[in-house]
Amino acid sequence: MESRQIAIYFGVMVLAAGLSQVWVLPVSLVDWINPALGFMLYVTFLQVPLAQLGKALTQWRFLLVLLIANFVLIPLLVFALLPLLPEHDLLRLGVLLVLLAPCVDYVVTFAHMGRADARALLAATPILLALQMLLLPAYLRLALGEQLALSIQARPFLNAFGFLILMPLLLAAATQYLAAKRAVWAKIHLGLGLAPVPATAAVLFMVVAAVWPQLEPALDVIGRIIPVYLLFAVLAPMIGWAAARLADLAAPMRRAVAFSTATRNSLVVLPLVLAIPGAMPLLPAIILAQTLVELLAQLVYVRMATRRQEGTQA
Repeated sequence: MESRQIAIYFGVMVLAAGLSQVWVLPVSLVDWINPALGFMLYVTFLQVPLAQLGKALTQWRFLLVLLIANFVLIPLLVFALLPLLPEHDLLRLGVLLVLLAPCVDYVVTFAHMGRADARALLAATPILLALQMLLLPAYLRLALGEQLALSIQARPFLNAFGFLILMPLLLAAATQYLAAKRAVWAKIHLGLGLAPVPATAAVLFMVVAAVWPQLEPALDVIGRIIPVYLLFAVLAPMIGWAAARLADLAAPMRRAVAFSTATRNSLVVLPLVLAIPGAMPLLPAIILAQTLVELLAQLVYVRMATRRQEGTQA
């Protein structure tokens, strides 16, 4: 599943879009997105051995470069891209939310496919998620001004921090502890190792099925932000690679930083977007458009990373 996850995600999104056009869903999928995200992050964190998390904190040079690239260099890039967007506060807010947040889930698998140091990146994911939740309000205030930033409630960020970071992380720690003590929990732990790709696919299905019927009014805006997403997809991995090379990191770690700077946390910021007054349908459409561009870009990243390694070995 991991080697075919891009095809799986695209297939699920197409299926969700098609079903949403011909079938009125009996339940509101928006209400199920948060629980699905919580489960997705739980099974993602479950892949991080606690000892490995401690080891990641000792790899201070990699961690420092990863954090500087994601929380200093990438924000500078995003702020530089803002003038290319239409003068529309809600649109800019959506783009900022999705581009300022580094991915913490499927980026690990893409990094593994691209022969990056996926284990070091996986161990750093809780730190990346916690920091983005803490720093996003400050970035929004800096980019959009105090007045617009004040209209964004703090409660969704606090809820996301508790529900999408602390709870999944504690549950993953408890599951790992029990798996080391009892055979039945070891089997459960092993079975949950198969869950990250299906869990991510389920979240994508819910998002697309919930948003797609309302996309038509936002199509014009989406067409105007796609070039910005494409430019980000080109520049962001180059920035990550350059920062890691400047710090003289090993090649697998350079690739890990590049994958991290290029891959955004579109699914996890969605609950924040949905909590903003007047979000539908524009803001979810902005998030969905970025996800589509990013999945296509991942095919290029993986191919380029593997070709570069093959060329180096040759």
